[in-house]
Amino acid sequence: METILAWIHLTFVAVVTLFPPVNPIGTALIVDPFLHQLSMPERKQAAFRIAFYCFLLCAVTAVIGSWIFNLFGISLPVVELAGGLLICQMGWNLLSTKQSSDAEKTPADDSARKKNVDDLLFYPLAFPMTTGAGSISVVLTLSAHGHDQNWDVYVSNLSAIFMAILLTTVMIYLCYAFTPILLRRLGAQGELVVNRLSAFLVFCVGLQIAVSGARQIFGLH
Repeated sequence: METILAWIHLTFVAVVTLFPPVNPIGTALIVDPFLHQLSMPERKQAAFRIAFYCFLLCAVTAVIGSWIFNLFGISLPVVELAGGLLICQMGWNLLSTKQSSDAEKTPADDSARKKNVDDLLFYPLAFPMTTGAGSISVVLTLSAHGHDQNWDVYVSNLSAIFMAILLTTVMIYLCYAFTPILLRRLGAQGELVVNRLSAFLVFCVGLQIAVSGARQIFGLH
């Protein structure tokens, strides 16, 4: 009984700890400009792939993440700086791009746009925008819990972390797939405002990530 309660407690703690850095609700609005031109079936597929990539990334990190980083000599601050700069560039492009009307789109445009979105699903939408350095740090910390304990306890803790990752990625899918339902209630002008604001937030998030990485690299406070 105590083992089950400990498993449930660790799962709950892991979900609560992962939620702030992932922030599926807020990040859904930031990611929406990259997905809002897709049809609903395409958007659900894209949301599923992003959630799946996030699950794989966090699961691999939980098992062998620290070994991979040590193998290549890569630190989390460097990942933050590189990813932040890329997100800044994408946010700036979104702010600079004039939105076209539905009447101006051609099937070729739709096909090219969908391919462009597919190229973005893992990097940078899944990583580092959804599960970035903060999420990886949380998973590494959680997976380190129990390393010096017996094998049964470690496996139990790891399964609890996997369950927390799964629940988090389900939330990511739901938020990313059904954001248009909320935006449609705002009307065309409201959707345009939200998309522009989201593009600005993309730039700000990227800048914040880059600054955070630079501070750690150069020892600034």
